[in-house]
Amino acid sequence: MNALTRTWEKLISQHLQESEKTAKKRWRPEFHIAPPVGWLNDPNGLCQYKGLYHAFYQYSPFEAEGGLKFWAHCTSEDMLQWKFEGVALVPDETFDCHGVYSGSALVENGQISLYYTGNVKKTGEYDYIHTGRESNTVCTTSKDGMHFENKKLLMTNEDYPQDLTCHVRDPKVWKDKDRYYMVQGARTSEDKGVVLLFESEDGETWKYVNRLESEKTFGYMWECPDLFRLDGYTVLSISPQGVEAEGLKYNNVYQSVTTFLDGDIPEVTVKGNFRELDGGFDYYAPQSFETEDGRRIQIGWMGMPDADPYYTNTSLEDGWQHILTLPRELSVRNGILCQNPLKELKNWWNFFMPFENTYSGTPGKSFELEMSGISEQIHIVLAGGLELSWKEAEGIFRMEFTDKALGAGRTVRGRKIENITELRVIVDVSCAEVFINGGEDVFSTRFYPEGEGISVEIEAPGSRGQFCLHREN
Repeated sequence: MNALTRTWEKLISQHLQESEKTAKKRWRPEFHIAPPVGWLNDPNGLCQYKGLYHAFYQYSPFEAEGGLKFWAHCTSEDMLQWKFEGVALVPDETFDCHGVYSGSALVENGQISLYYTGNVKKTGEYDYIHTGRESNTVCTTSKDGMHFENKKLLMTNEDYPQDLTCHVRDPKVWKDKDRYYMVQGARTSEDKGVVLLFESEDGETWKYVNRLESEKTFGYMWECPDLFRLDGYTVLSISPQGVEAEGLKYNNVYQSVTTFLDGDIPEVTVKGNFRELDGGFDYYAPQSFETEDGRRIQIGWMGMPDADPYYTNTSLEDGWQHILTLPRELSVRNGILCQNPLKELKNWWNFFMPFENTYSGTPGKSFELEMSGISEQIHIVLAGGLELSWKEAEGIFRMEFTDKALGAGRTVRGRKIENITELRVIVDVSCAEVFINGGEDVFSTRFYPEGEGISVEIEAPGSRGQFCLHREN
């Protein structure tokens, strides 16, 4: 540990202790990861190590509007109740001095290895796209899962293809048989988003082997790539920047999409046919990992970068901003990557309220709404101003804010869905996640209700439903 590391740790500890004295509970979720103070963005380093789940995220403890990036660390036994473990990685080396950017975890040989991008911005007249920025690939390890040390610089800009800009970042690393693989997101000099594929024999010395790209340019930068095998498919997940809206599609500032790849690693190719992972307002930079029982779990950032001045998270008033999504179990069904709430959520609920056709009331600040038997239409209003609606004749599901204050200025998102057989709406104080038809379609958003409970109004002729609640004994 160098002197800068000790100084950072002391400053952060003092800041968190002072912030706890004035922290407000308003809009803070009960079972989603949220920062104690400051800014949260990309989920990083997701893994399970010796039975315990670990989630890291990019973190700016001193600036709720975002600033110099660290990695915060949380642990959990069930992926619902998370313990904040403090700041795991700080920018304390010449190769990461302007930010510990996003990356991933590899669990092997009794240790966790974290791979991340070390960001360096040179002083001078640079555009920081083509000049002036270092994007360094770094690795650090831990045997106890808590203390990370021995940072190693693995790659610099000189190790990436020469037709790229300075924007190469977000290493995702995994091992297949006796080989290690890594993907990184990149932006070419021609402003085309691509993914770089590397391989290694030891996890430290890397060789560039392939480039994944679409035939037609699909955004100028592909961030936060993830590549994994699932149910017989090879899945590529990316967060492209610069994709133009197409009707109901791609209406957020940036997107998160998946596609199925052709071929075997490392010769895989992109077919195109990108599909948005989430049709709502707040979903970006997802990452996944495999649990010890073989499930593929994905977590995203329930936020949207660069959305100002149109939208600013209202919790900024309380000194913190953004949360992570509920962990989602992934599967492939009918050629669609499906997302469903983790199975552990079923054990969280211990009180149930059934209803038919209609409902009006205030079940609480956090709950799950389950519905089936939906035929012609459904209309749900949360907190008097977040409307979820669908009509069979129109075939479009909408998530719409009719109360601008509740949505902090956002309006409407939608997706064409011909039939709805089942619906799950999970609300946790200031966020809502909607899972339709076994997770084939998902919508996520933050919202900012006032009061002790969230009012719910439902009209859905012919339907059956129940509210699932958690009540302390």
